[in-house]
Amino acid sequence: MSEAELCLRSATELAGMLRRREVSAREVLDAHLDRIDAVNPKVNAIVTVAREHANRAARAADEAIMRSGPLGPLHGLPVAHKDLTETKGIRTTYGSPARARFVPDFDSIVVERLTSAGAVTVGKTNTPEWGTGSQTFNPLFGATRNPYDLTKTVGGSSGGAAAALAARLVPIADGTDMGGSLRNPASFCNVVGLRPSLGRVPMWPTADPMFTLSVAGPMARTVADVALLMRVLAEPDPRSPLSHHVPAARFAEPLDRDFTGTSVAWSDDLGGLPVDERVLRAMRPGRQALAALGCRVVDRDPDLTGAEDAFRTWRAWYYALSLGELYREHPEWFGESAAWNIEVGQRLTGEDLARAQQRRIALYHRIREFLDSHEFLVTLVSPVPPFDVELPYPPEVAGVESQTYLDWMRSCYWISATGLPAASVPCGFTDDGLPVGLQIVGRPGDDFGVLQLAHAFESATGTGLRGPDLPVDTDDPHGSTP
Repeated sequence: MSEAELCLRSATELAGMLRRREVSAREVLDAHLDRIDAVNPKVNAIVTVAREHANRAARAADEAIMRSGPLGPLHGLPVAHKDLTETKGIRTTYGSPARARFVPDFDSIVVERLTSAGAVTVGKTNTPEWGTGSQTFNPLFGATRNPYDLTKTVGGSSGGAAAALAARLVPIADGTDMGGSLRNPASFCNVVGLRPSLGRVPMWPTADPMFTLSVAGPMARTVADVALLMRVLAEPDPRSPLSHHVPAARFAEPLDRDFTGTSVAWSDDLGGLPVDERVLRAMRPGRQALAALGCRVVDRDPDLTGAEDAFRTWRAWYYALSLGELYREHPEWFGESAAWNIEVGQRLTGEDLARAQQRRIALYHRIREFLDSHEFLVTLVSPVPPFDVELPYPPEVAGVESQTYLDWMRSCYWISATGLPAASVPCGFTDDGLPVGLQIVGRPGDDFGVLQLAHAFESATGTGLRGPDLPVDTDDPHGSTP
């Protein structure tokens, strides 16, 4: 099998080939490193390539295979970690000049889990400064470009991860999601991103381990590969007090399910959000695909009153908590968006937080009751297709002007405020070939059910099989900086 063919294989396929000794971990790694060298200069998805680290890990993986020792579920699979996610011995910048030379002496839980399961770390994926916003650019590394159209953005903040997957630089990746950071880039890059339920994937380190808006989660090119990652990521951990004590082995069960008669609420616009007509056209076949699976699809919008205030208030509070002290000492290290969030958070009062929490509690119970009648809510991921990579955010959506960089992300962050599991799965393309995803939202704690419906939808449509047509480059401007 050629190197190019190895890079096209799914993580699940590669894992099977490695176990059967049809290919070595070093061969898989070499194929992906060559692909990174050839393609990454065009997309700027992986900003730090840990070549020596990866080669050591791949050699160790091959030795374990030859000894026929116990192998983890991800044994020998190349993985790239988001540049917000701490990696021992590998530069982690958070997209900020303040941390341009930071090399952690520890791994985050996510990295611990992936590498303990045998994954081979190849580097770090680009993210906006401090993960702020759904457009991946920062003053250290510049912008990440969409593999389907190099003039367009990949979304964010896990934009480098989504681009690396779409460009076939790695088969699996990790990310985080507060306001849509696993879902928006998955939609923009025709891959799969799962925002897990609160606590489903333990988070550490974090400024507040009990914070309930931000989650860590998996990204991959197929739903089966996302489920494979969840088998590893979803075990509880005492460092993360919200982590679930639900066996992660559930994600090893078959994804196949008969959806005949399953009630699905379909919402084009979540009750009145402005949506670009190109997105609506690309989504429409998705409704038909759900009906063809046997689902009882009804047009119904959930009542998400209070989501706006709850999300923005607690987001700003967390920015003030996690970055406020550094901002006071070095305001010059912060871009406009991050600085604005911090300053809003510093002005919050106890009354503001109490009001936001009351609204969020009411929101949760309304959406819970909504999902008593409908097992799933299926809706848009993003109200716009991938936009100009030179723009920080869309200036308007369907004729409605954006007042802040957050406005266009409501279709994701309103769902974040509910705490429910949600996945972005490839749905279709605009007339000019830009990917559009569909967001599947499940009942409290039903991450596996979300993946089952996403898997059925993926199998029925085949949209995720359509890869980008990328030019290659023999020059790698990033090298192998550790």
